[in-house]
Amino acid sequence: MNASSQSLGMKAKAIGFIGSHKLSLFLLFSWLIFLPLWLIPNWIEGPFYFVFLSIMFVILVGSQLFWIYRIGKVGKKLISHKSWRRGLAVGGLLVYFFLLAFNLFSGINRGSRWNLRAGLLEAPVQIWFVGSMLGFLLIMLLWSVDRLASAIGGMFNHSEAPSRSDPPSASRRRFLEHGAVGLSAFPFVAGTYGLLYCRLNLETTHQRIVLQHLPKAFDGFRIVQLSDLHISPYMTAEEIRKYVAIANQLRGDLVVVTGDFLNYDRATQGAVVQEVSALKAPFGVLGCLGNHEYMTRTEESITRLFAKAQIRILRQERVPIRSNNEALNLIGIDYEQARFSMDHEGHLVDWYMEGNESLVMPGMVNVLLNHNPNAFDRAAELGIDLMLTGHTHGGQLSLEMLHRGLCLSRFATPYTSGWYRKAGSQLYVNRGIGTISPYIRLGSRPEITVFELIREG
Repeated sequence: MNASSQSLGMKAKAIGFIGSHKLSLFLLFSWLIFLPLWLIPNWIEGPFYFVFLSIMFVILVGSQLFWIYRIGKVGKKLISHKSWRRGLAVGGLLVYFFLLAFNLFSGINRGSRWNLRAGLLEAPVQIWFVGSMLGFLLIMLLWSVDRLASAIGGMFNHSEAPSRSDPPSASRRRFLEHGAVGLSAFPFVAGTYGLLYCRLNLETTHQRIVLQHLPKAFDGFRIVQLSDLHISPYMTAEEIRKYVAIANQLRGDLVVVTGDFLNYDRATQGAVVQEVSALKAPFGVLGCLGNHEYMTRTEESITRLFAKAQIRILRQERVPIRSNNEALNLIGIDYEQARFSMDHEGHLVDWYMEGNESLVMPGMVNVLLNHNPNAFDRAAELGIDLMLTGHTHGGQLSLEMLHRGLCLSRFATPYTSGWYRKAGSQLYVNRGIGTISPYIRLGSRPEITVFELIREG
């Protein structure tokens, strides 16, 4: 009897533990499935990528469980008929899992034109996931603030008897709960705005760059920079054509394009080269490659296509820009991934510009085109005067109006957007024109930059 009682007691404890920790166990089980499907195959991205994606995955699954539960509660209040409620719930879940499976397993959306797949099967899912995750985090933040305030209030008022005028705790909690859920609807509206409008709301930025040893012939020299076109159904060839026309109207002396011409479809390289080839400037159009050219294995082919279009892609090489017997030294480097760094996949190096130090010319103003902003520290050590880069998209989802660096790309680099200075060297991180999934911009408008070089003194 004692052994039987102990066995029953252990079973009851196990059942009780599972019941009280079912959400945590479900999240753990989901993560264990995610581990071999995505995290381990992408371990080359580095340990930070592993930890970051694990955290994002747990937040994602937790947010989906939360919103499914909340929608179920709302449905129970609005629909009294039980069979109708069950039918709608089953139908809604079938649509949800169909769209989820389609977006996860159907492969990339190919082409350079907007299509029905993007509009009906992908865009709504991206708005949903961005809105549901941000809304969930907002609710968790408000809940934490409420719990903290209650705990602090309890510490100061533990000796006071509750007043009749104090609102009941249950009513207060319901009010806060409903208010938080109502407020959390804002990210869904913001996500829709970011996809339909902010993603295409171009900003032309003007930046004066003062350089100590700038030759007199280049005082007032204008460089126009475009970056991260990411041609796709979300950044079509027609849209790129508009941005190229805007860049030409800025009348730069030199135009530079700093990588990530493609998204994930290597078949679109001909289309993007055709549109970019319309860029014109007296001193020509030059560029470098990004990590998406490395990922799609198009570095060689797209360089040849650009060469046929009279655009030179600098790959571990330099070219002098000459005016009135004076010159700037323009350098271009492929996307590099430093070992044990937070970089995306690229040419693996022990340190940035490894083996290319001789491209820096002492006694000249050196301008570096490099898609990876993390290379700036090394560039400053080598004496680069100005480095132009992109890659970050300004985080795409950003609160830089509050403080620069409050964005997703801050997890990968300290150089998220705009102008930086270090040890006499200057860096400008262009927010780019295109996007990657989710194809939403909030607080980070697409950008074309115009630099005016100024001779110091």
